[in-house]
Amino acid sequence: MKNNRYILPFVALMALTACQGKLEILDKPIMHETKFGGIYIDMTIDAFNEKGFKLGDSLNVTFSNGYVLKDLPYYNGYYVDNLAPLLVGYPGYPYIKTCFNNGPDMWSIGEMEEETTVDIKLNKRGKYKDVQEAMDIHYTDEQGDIPDEVFANFRASNITNLKPNVLYRSASPIDNQHKRAAVADRLITNKVHAVMNLSDDNGEMAEHISQDDFNSPYYQSLIQSNNVIALAMNMNFQTSLDNTETQEVPGLFTDYLKETFQEKLVRGLTFLSEREAPYLVHCVEGKDRTGFVCMVMEALVGATYNEIIDDYMITYDNYYGINKQKDLNKYNVIKGKNIDVMLKTIIGDANVNIETADYEHYAEQYLLSKGMEQSAITALKNKLKAN
Repeated sequence: MKNNRYILPFVALMALTACQGKLEILDKPIMHETKFGGIYIDMTIDAFNEKGFKLGDSLNVTFSNGYVLKDLPYYNGYYVDNLAPLLVGYPGYPYIKTCFNNGPDMWSIGEMEEETTVDIKLNKRGKYKDVQEAMDIHYTDEQGDIPDEVFANFRASNITNLKPNVLYRSASPIDNQHKRAAVADRLITNKVHAVMNLSDDNGEMAEHISQDDFNSPYYQSLIQSNNVIALAMNMNFQTSLDNTETQEVPGLFTDYLKETFQEKLVRGLTFLSEREAPYLVHCVEGKDRTGFVCMVMEALVGATYNEIIDDYMITYDNYYGINKQKDLNKYNVIKGKNIDVMLKTIIGDANVNIETADYEHYAEQYLLSKGMEQSAITALKNKLKAN
C-alpha cells in the first residue's frame, strides 16, 4: 500500500472489524472533482443510501492504486475539522464525494488516475451518528413568502466603523443553482459598483450567463465594465504562502498548493481598492468564503468581536433559522467551529484573546504577511472606514 504514509497524520487507524452484514460497494469508477479538489465516486447519493449505508456511519475506503482511508465518517455536510477527510453526500451534489475538508486536492494527494476504482466497506454502523444529528441543517430553495433579503442572504455589513452601505454580501447573483440569482441581482442593482466573486472563474461566469434561466442584467453589466473579479476560491484559509509546516498545515499538503486562498484574497481586495465602492462579496450561498472575506474587511476597519460574530451568524438565521434565541446549542457549535476558527487564523497568536483583540491591527498585519501592499491596504481602508 504505497500511499498509506499520506493519510496517517489525519486519520486515527483502527483494526478492521467485520462489517455488519458485509455491507460494501466494490470497484466503482471515480472522477476528479476539480472545483474544491476532491474525488467523486460514481454513485448518486440516493443510490449509495439505498445500498444500506447511513449518515453517521464509519467507512473504510480503499482505492485500487493502494490509497486507503480508514474510519471515514459519512456525513451530508462538512462536519469534520479542517484538513480531515470524509465521505460526503452533500445535497445537490451529483455523486457522493470524498475529500479533505477545506484542504488540498485528494486526487493529487492520492495519486489518482482515470482508471482508478474504489471499494467502500462499512466499518462501524452509526459511529458518527451523534455528530451527524447535531450538525445536520438544511434550507429550502423555494422562496415562498421568505423576504427577498432573507432568501438571497443579502445585507450591508453596517458595523460601527464602516461607512453606511459600503460593503454588501449575498448569495450569488449569477449562479442560479439555488434559485437566488435574479433576486440577488435585483437587490444589488444601482447599489454595488464592484464585486468579489469568490466561487466562479471567468469561464464559469460565462456558463451562468448562457443558461436559459439567466436573469441578472445588472451583474452582467458589472462584468462588462470590468468591475467583477472572479477568483474561484476554495476554503483553504488556513494554508500559508510561506510553506511553513505546522500542525494545521502539514508540509505534505503545501507541495500540492498552487494559488492559495490567501493569494486570491489579496488579489481580490487589491482589485476592490482600485475601484469605487460600494462593494459586494459573494460566493454561492454567501456563507463561509464570503464570511471569511467580510470578516477580514470588517476587522480591517476596527470591528469588534461581537460585531463580526453577529454579522456572520445572520447567514445561519437566514438559511436555517438558527440564532441565539431559537437554538443556542447549534448557534454556539457553528460559531465555535467556523467564525472563531477564522478569527484565530487572522490573529495568528494562540495567546491572544479573540474576544478582546485589536482586529484592525491583526487584519492589517495578516494582509501584509500574505503579500498585500501597504498602499492597497490604505486605499481600501479609506474607502471602507467611516471618518
